[in-house]
Amino acid sequence: MAEPEIIVAPVAGKADLNAFIDLAYRLNRSDPSWVPPLRNEVAELLNPAKNPFFEHADVQLFLARRGDAVVGRISAHIDHLATAMDPAQGMGPSTGNWGLLEAEDQAVAAALIARAEQWLREKGMTRVLAPLSMSIWEEPGQLTKGFDHPPTVMMGHQPERYQHYIEALDYVPAKLLRTYDLNIIKPFPPLIERIVQSGERNSKIRVRNVDKAKFDAEAAIILHILNDAWSDNWGFVPFTDREIAYAGKKFKPIVREDLIQIAEYEGEPVAFMMTLPNLNEQLIGMGGSLFPFNWAKLLWWLRKPATKTMRVPLMGVLKKHQGSRLASQLAFMMIENIRRNAVSRYGATRGEIGWVLDDNQGMNAIADAIESKVNKEYTIYEKRL
Repeated sequence: MAEPEIIVAPVAGKADLNAFIDLAYRLNRSDPSWVPPLRNEVAELLNPAKNPFFEHADVQLFLARRGDAVVGRISAHIDHLATAMDPAQGMGPSTGNWGLLEAEDQAVAAALIARAEQWLREKGMTRVLAPLSMSIWEEPGQLTKGFDHPPTVMMGHQPERYQHYIEALDYVPAKLLRTYDLNIIKPFPPLIERIVQSGERNSKIRVRNVDKAKFDAEAAIILHILNDAWSDNWGFVPFTDREIAYAGKKFKPIVREDLIQIAEYEGEPVAFMMTLPNLNEQLIGMGGSLFPFNWAKLLWWLRKPATKTMRVPLMGVLKKHQGSRLASQLAFMMIENIRRNAVSRYGATRGEIGWVLDDNQGMNAIADAIESKVNKEYTIYEKRL
């Protein structure tokens, strides 16, 4: 008997949306490295009334069915802030995206991607960068190295077979994103220690913890530095004011003052480093739900988050100082301060730095200098439509 035809259709209504969300949990439940996200967080990501990404993006969700069975899903989207960027930075006019891919097999993946491409083409796009789920700031890229261990907080994880599905459809790598693994128990090499000690003796330099009592003001300082420091980076898309407020609200429960540092030079904030305790160590056994008792476990952990791993998702130095000796010194000072705090106050044994663009010479050099090793790679692919 012939297998039923694969039908790909737009998500329509609450039942379809629930099926879209549920599919990831069913297809990935046997993968020991997959961390089930909280279902309410996924629902919020896909809710135009709550996620400010929808304020500057067109988004369409699709489901694939064989007969009555849901067998795949994908999102197609156009970020109008990204299409307004200089094409030399990776995005640019007529560039759309797809993401949130889940598929039972290669035929389903091919049908979903073809439908997403069709939707983008109908919207006037001539090029696609994918996968992005959904903003460049959320979960960019397909995992292509590091399938054997779970991702850290706010990192993606996709089956290795998806890489082959994508590459079979004439997609070619556009950019490689790396994460670095670091043993934070042992001190840094003597040269780095001397650089840090020199900075600590310099009266022009002050490296401080953030003040959570002034959360909005501190967040504004960090986002100002971030938007300046990253503005020439490949794939950069600026944050909107609403996205800044939204990100602040989401980060606040896991923000620890002694894990986020701001560096000042002659009284001016010029650099920052954000570190987050690895929430995924708690989520991996919760199945995506806070009920019936997971909410209490999570609330207890958030009061004093003991964790093996810390993730550094963001750091930056104002452009006017980039490439200078000062920039490296500030980076090493912040890393060392946070390393000490992570080990002594949270029991952490390893750190993860990422994502780092493969051509970010400054950050790759810093990662090498502190003897960290690449443990994961994510590939963003491109294709002409």
